[in-house]
Amino acid sequence: MSEDTEIINGRELSHFDQTIYFSKPVVKETNIMRAKSVVQALAAIALALLPSAAWAGYCGVARYNGCTPCCYQQHCHTVMKTVRCVEWHKQQVTCCKTVYDRVCEDRVINCTRYVHEQRQKEVCYTVCKPVWETKTRCYTVCKPVWETKTRNVCYTTYHPVWETKQRCYTVCKPVWETKTRNVCYTTYHPVWETKQRCYTVCKPVWETKQRCYTVCKPVWETRTREVPYTTYKTVWETRERNYTVCKPVWETREREETYYVRVAVPYTKTIQVRGGHWETETYQIPGKTCTKTVREPGTFTYDPCKCRCVYCPGPCKTLCCQCPPKTCCKKVWVPECHTKEICCTKYVCEPRTRTCCYKVCRMVPETRTCCYKVCRQVACQHTRTCCYKVCHMVPETKTCCYKVCHMVPETKTCCYKVCRMVPKQCTKTCCYKVCHMVPETKTCCYKVCRMVPKQCTKTCCYKVCHMVPETKTCCYKVCRMVPEQRTKTVCYSVCVPVCEQKTIKVTRCVPRQVPYTVCRCVPRVVCKQVPVCVRCPAPRCHCSDPSCGAPCCD
Repeated sequence: MSEDTEIINGRELSHFDQTIYFSKPVVKETNIMRAKSVVQALAAIALALLPSAAWAGYCGVARYNGCTPCCYQQHCHTVMKTVRCVEWHKQQVTCCKTVYDRVCEDRVINCTRYVHEQRQKEVCYTVCKPVWETKTRCYTVCKPVWETKTRNVCYTTYHPVWETKQRCYTVCKPVWETKTRNVCYTTYHPVWETKQRCYTVCKPVWETKQRCYTVCKPVWETRTREVPYTTYKTVWETRERNYTVCKPVWETREREETYYVRVAVPYTKTIQVRGGHWETETYQIPGKTCTKTVREPGTFTYDPCKCRCVYCPGPCKTLCCQCPPKTCCKKVWVPECHTKEICCTKYVCEPRTRTCCYKVCRMVPETRTCCYKVCRQVACQHTRTCCYKVCHMVPETKTCCYKVCHMVPETKTCCYKVCRMVPKQCTKTCCYKVCHMVPETKTCCYKVCRMVPKQCTKTCCYKVCHMVPETKTCCYKVCRMVPEQRTKTVCYSVCVPVCEQKTIKVTRCVPRQVPYTVCRCVPRVVCKQVPVCVRCPAPRCHCSDPSCGAPCCD
């Protein structure tokens, strides 16, 4: 094997073949290739070192089966064996990637512009026309009717009744004297009086009037004109374009990362522990304060109206009293503070290092071609004849009659009666006695005057008004709106398309190839000389066992 050749995948490649082979984008997994090469090397070493089931003679020239190791005297010698190993070399490869540059160019396109055009059309609308209608309605009027009634009125009068009593008194003796006096009182008697009042009633008076109004009458005229219009025909065109797709290529890499582990560290610290004990304390609660009312002793006082001594109670006083105090017990907590050592544990983060594998994706550009269709509109000019109508409004004068209602006031008079109470002064004579007190100690008689009520009845007249309903009829006019269909011409705008050409700026992407350098790991098979220990039997052997079928080596 020459120096200009390399072994790849079991075959030799020259420098020219290597250039063609490695210029293609090869996507391989690095770890998989390494594992395969290591396994092949270990398998070759194991095959070289593994002793055969048949013991070889003359370093493997002759092989014999069935001989036990006891028949031979073996010795080892070292032989150099050629082993193929895979080595990875870094190689700088120049690749090209596609970069798109934006180029602006002018392009003429067909566009449509809409122009407003005035047109006319007939529109139907509804007009409400007033129609007067005469109706009759009935209404009820309440008419007052006066009625005279009589009722009995009960009233109470009081007359004195004298009663003779005896009593023993020590000081005063009553002497009675009769006197007379006139008492004036007022009585009321009803007096009826007739009055009149005037009220106004509005009476409707109808008046007929005329008015003139102008109505526009439409007159239609038919005309003809030619209208150009444009139609568009669709034309499809097939085009091709190149685009670049990035294909992902994954690589496995290793890196060291630092992570932290929490480690428990014990330590001791001194703390203050709060404690205490209970103590009993005695305290006094003042007694409640209460309020009570006490009446003082009364006195006897002579009353001239009753002609005897009357007991008058003394005034009331409010006194404030306080109850004796009360002794109570309560428990009070007395705090204390103690010092104590406790064992604690704190966690400390320790940094550690580990190796992790990660994948890196790099995008390999790939150029593809696709076909697409472009739609283009081709304009075609046409002409058509259309008829339209033109409306002329001709004024026309009309006359209509309508009625107007005027309310004329009218005055009426009605009579009614009013009851008025007239007061009358009367006088009556009444007798009464006057008592003179003569002091004397003895038994005397005295009179007590007591007013006895007496029920009396008198008759009085009064009037009651009853409202009697009365039905009347009146006529009135009602206006009803009758819908009427009419027609008028309305102008409206229509957007008409107009085709025109316009130049616009179009951005186009122009591809270009940009070279860049990539560092790749290329596998290379290298032949190495590895020492291998080979066991060979001695040149002579003497088998004492006749069952051994091997010949003797003399």
